[in-house]
Amino acid sequence: MRILLFLATNLAVILVAGITLQLLGVDSYLAQGGIQYQSLLIFAAVFGFAGSLVSLLISKPIAKWSTKAKVIESPRTASERWLVDTVRELSRKANIGMPDVAIFPATQSNAFATGWNRNSALVAVSEGMLQRFNKDEIRAVLGHEIGHVANGDMVTLALIQGVVNTFVIFASRIIGSIVDRAVFKNESGHGPGFFVVSIVAQIVLGILASTIVFWFSRRREFRADIAGAELGGKAAMISALNRLKRESGIPDQMPDSLEAFAINQGARHGIRAMFMTHPPLERRIAALEAASIP
Repeated sequence: MRILLFLATNLAVILVAGITLQLLGVDSYLAQGGIQYQSLLIFAAVFGFAGSLVSLLISKPIAKWSTKAKVIESPRTASERWLVDTVRELSRKANIGMPDVAIFPATQSNAFATGWNRNSALVAVSEGMLQRFNKDEIRAVLGHEIGHVANGDMVTLALIQGVVNTFVIFASRIIGSIVDRAVFKNESGHGPGFFVVSIVAQIVLGILASTIVFWFSRRREFRADIAGAELGGKAAMISALNRLKRESGIPDQMPDSLEAFAINQGARHGIRAMFMTHPPLERRIAALEAASIP
């Protein structure tokens, strides 16, 4: 199941928080006759946004750990020195703070950016990209990732996820109450059936509602491509995307959970397309070719 690391972390946080609060009896939104909807909405909003913000705050260390990315503290080779200097130059042009720069072990050419704000980000590229892309193409890819940071995509993603969480928590409790009363005949509306059903509903609704976040991710990918073209050159950005397209057969060692902030992803079809974090490369290339960028 290809779920973003951000979404997985977020789901884990709100589930643990919800179960813990229920075990502790912190359920002021429950009443003898059913649910106090206003209290439930406040509860859902507080913990929904808390889950997404916690996920955002820990996104950088989790990304380093999951990809085995090594931050370049002090460049040891000419390639590392060029990489750091290029990120510094592009960051200055994009008017953001200098991100951490890292390299992660992966055969496929790939890159990603993450972090809790535009002045405390991480930009990482794969060993495969450094080996096979030329410097102009790598520069354009770095511009793409820095574009994600400069556009505030990660923060916006967390806010959207907070709204989604609020809906999921709110709806799952209502479903739990309905099932508890209709199936388990519990007139108080908050017996054991309520807690079990609400947790199951929260997981299912959380996965389904993540399609909204994926839709947002796909739309922002076009903006990041424009940023890559503006910072690194339109021809270089198109060349990088075409190279990624040609290399689509190379085994990917990029964790699926980081695809939202990555540059390379193949096309999918049908229902799977709803869970795509990136548009097909063909569409991205066509959009760049039609864009009026020098």
